[in-house]
Amino acid sequence: MEHKKLKDFSEDFLWGASTSAYQVEGGWDEDGKGPSVQDMAEHPENTSDFKTSIDHYHRYKEDIKLFSEMGLKAYRFSIAWSRILPKGFGEINHKGIEFYNNLINELLSYNIEPIVTMYHFDLPYSLEKKGGWSNYEIVDLFENYGKILFSNFGDRVKYWLTINEQNIMILNNKAVGIPNLSTKNPKKELYQQNHHMLLAQAKVMKLCHIMCPDAKIGPAPNIAYIYPASSDPEDVLAAQNFSSIRNWLYLDAAVFGRYNNTAWSYMKEKNITPNIKKGDEEILSEAKPDFIAFNYYSTITASKKPSFDFNTDQQGAAGEQGVYYITSNPNLEKTEFNWEIDPIGFRITLREISGRYNLPLLVSENGLGAFDKLEKGDVVNDDYRIDYLRKHIEQAKLAVTDGVQLIGYCPWSAIDLVSTHQGFKKRYGFIYVNRDEFDLKDLRRIRKKSFYWYKNVIKSNGKIL
Repeated sequence: MEHKKLKDFSEDFLWGASTSAYQVEGGWDEDGKGPSVQDMAEHPENTSDFKTSIDHYHRYKEDIKLFSEMGLKAYRFSIAWSRILPKGFGEINHKGIEFYNNLINELLSYNIEPIVTMYHFDLPYSLEKKGGWSNYEIVDLFENYGKILFSNFGDRVKYWLTINEQNIMILNNKAVGIPNLSTKNPKKELYQQNHHMLLAQAKVMKLCHIMCPDAKIGPAPNIAYIYPASSDPEDVLAAQNFSSIRNWLYLDAAVFGRYNNTAWSYMKEKNITPNIKKGDEEILSEAKPDFIAFNYYSTITASKKPSFDFNTDQQGAAGEQGVYYITSNPNLEKTEFNWEIDPIGFRITLREISGRYNLPLLVSENGLGAFDKLEKGDVVNDDYRIDYLRKHIEQAKLAVTDGVQLIGYCPWSAIDLVSTHQGFKKRYGFIYVNRDEFDLKDLRRIRKKSFYWYKNVIKSNGKIL
């Protein structure tokens, strides 16, 4: 649909940027913090670990000052569960509370709205040894963790995200550092873990509304529109199948409080349905998100036939006979890391989520990973990143004109960080951090060309792109 005149972004639009705790903080064992699964994970060969990352734990004031200079209205970050509760339960680490209090207060001193993700791939390792998300007890432990967060930070944090990319943890668990599964039916165990995450999410959403009545809370999956590879009806069915399994299973449960019918039928067919206890359905039905946050990098194309020309990476599973297969889309360009680029698909995805759930939307991640180069004079000419983001913001504005209630846009990432499975060489940030994969150098912060570009975008409220 073409429009004669485009709507502007709202005056209170949350122009932001995103990070996660384990990818930026460092200080992995300082001031009482317990280890997380990310701290203990085996890393892909020739990639950095997360023990120092960019040392945001000690340099957060310097980083937030740069965020303010860039003009950020919001900063989406995550809290490390094991920095608050070293074992995931029990005694509170007050040094952890102090760090996040200081971080939040520093943001607010620059009028930057904190958007807090409660859980971003970094389960306390002590809980993992007790069964992790496979253990039903974790539902109440996560609720208790949420209670501590709301008690200590709820007077200042008005936007909460529950679990980052829950769907990717289930569909592609190894890509995000989730430990190996122990059972003979690992997919059934994964969907049991998923059920426990859905329950935990539902409980903290309800709790947030009780403890922080002025705050808003929502889920944060990775959502991608699924194209059929052709107009062949079987390709269309494959796309519908994968869309239900990848997208709607998670959002239907979060918003409607029930399992998606097609996804449940798939799990039943594959003998991987979770065990549902008495009272679980009631817990799911009582959760009412205020908005939907979602991460978007590209669309996905599905076919009835297997293909070997795709890159699932962190987007999802490769496929299953009789259900769907992922294939490449010949109409799309690709990044240096072989991720497809689809700005128009961003508009399509925004419209699809909005039409299905009729809730405000917050983009919690969107960005381009690349081999950025530091040139003479501390210059980083990342025009490719500017081009990527410009095209996506243009499509976001079209979606707003289509009627989508978009409340914020937080690209990944505010500053360079360690990629979960591709180390430090894959850079996303507006700010360059002077380190290599294994050489920390001086960790100096350097403004990229995209830093100045995004500053003008924010200052003009999206009018100057």
